[in-house]
Amino acid sequence: MRVGLFIPCYIDQFYPQVAITTLQLLEKLGLKVEYPLTQTCCGQPMANSGFEHYTKDCNKNFIKNFNEFDYIVCPSGSCTLHIKEHLHDQNEEARAEQIRQRVFELTEFLTDVLRVDKLEARFPHKVGLHQSCHGLRGLQLAQMSELVAPPFSKTERLLNMVQGIELISLDRTDECCGFGGTFAIYEAAVSVKMGQDRIADHHKHGAEYITGVDMSCLMHLEGILRKQKSQMKVIHIVEILNSN
Repeated sequence: MRVGLFIPCYIDQFYPQVAITTLQLLEKLGLKVEYPLTQTCCGQPMANSGFEHYTKDCNKNFIKNFNEFDYIVCPSGSCTLHIKEHLHDQNEEARAEQIRQRVFELTEFLTDVLRVDKLEARFPHKVGLHQSCHGLRGLQLAQMSELVAPPFSKTERLLNMVQGIELISLDRTDECCGFGGTFAIYEAAVSVKMGQDRIADHHKHGAEYITGVDMSCLMHLEGILRKQKSQMKVIHIVEILNSN
């Protein structure tokens, strides 16, 4: 299978190690992975701010870059969900629909497509898992706590394959961190307080690291941790799944 690597712009600019590690893990699992060099922002910031009509060129470029791949894999729940729900083009709607069906968040791809049941990884630390809103309620990577239904978590399942890891229990397992993209700008005080509450929950249970599938949420929490001069760190889930 041909796999196209879709890297969000904030990972490209601020956390390139996440992109590199995603490539390394997929290749370790035996996949042929390609990175289209002319990919750009998927358009999510404009769409979330009420300006989806400005994303037309982003959509055209995305279709041009990823149309030929069997699967498109992205280490971000929010950007993946944006493509799944908002990729449209009047002139190439059939292609857009096919791409919407072929794009996957990384842990979703590992679980549902590759059906990974073993990982050669080791991470001997206490880790708290942050369930980002897009991944949880949009992509359904885990069961939402407000539903009376059997629990499941694709992310936890993968993390439990890592040797030496200790996943801590949190009081509020799927509470928002407060980032929300432009919400963190327009409602900064509320956003920070929500982030502080998430960090306090992790501190309370002794986490050394906070992990998750969205580097944007982790970036928000990292900023608060630095302000607090905390020893706790953030780490994208792929960096744990590929650790040794």
